[in-house]
Amino acid sequence: MQVALIGASGFIGSAILKELLTRGHQVHAYVSRPEKLAAHPQLHAHRSDVNNVETLSAQLKGHDAVITAFSGHAQSNTLDYYVDGMKNIIAAAKTAAAARLLVVGGAGSLEVAPGVALLDTPNFPDAYRASAEGARQTLLMLRAETALSWTMLSPAAMIAPGERTAQFRLGKDQLLTDESGNSHISVEDYAVAMVDELEKAEHIGSRFTVAY
Repeated sequence: MQVALIGASGFIGSAILKELLTRGHQVHAYVSRPEKLAAHPQLHAHRSDVNNVETLSAQLKGHDAVITAFSGHAQSNTLDYYVDGMKNIIAAAKTAAAARLLVVGGAGSLEVAPGVALLDTPNFPDAYRASAEGARQTLLMLRAETALSWTMLSPAAMIAPGERTAQFRLGKDQLLTDESGNSHISVEDYAVAMVDELEKAEHIGSRFTVAY
């Protein structure tokens, strides 16, 4: 496939990029600093700015799918930066008539009990609260969309570098935990689940989650 990848140089975006290239997809990476990406025959790196909707929409045209791993972690105003950026990406994808939009979500909006999101529990880490709230607001924006074929993939509560096993469980809106009560996934296996969804299209118009 011809895939547009926003945020390809980030923590999760770089893992998705590697998985896409491993499976033979042609990737057009849209990043603020394309020189950070190592050259690859299937990779086409482009300078992009999510705050320029007109230019971004032109860049996104003609792909089989758009994957966004956009993140505001490096910004001081993480929540506003993230929400504004995702509004722009959604608008650009619609203008570009994107066939599909796949979104890296957060674990914070997953339920730990009926009607209770992980983000709203007392011990949720303050360091991740702004980005988690941004991802929750993005999910609400996507659920209100009628003109986009969208999917959001939320990771487990803990996502970190590890192994690519391709062995994991999928869920919907509830946080997945193992027999010890832990919720975790490697960034490599998160990328496997995202590219599986790209290829299989099993969660159109919905959010799902992945964990061990």
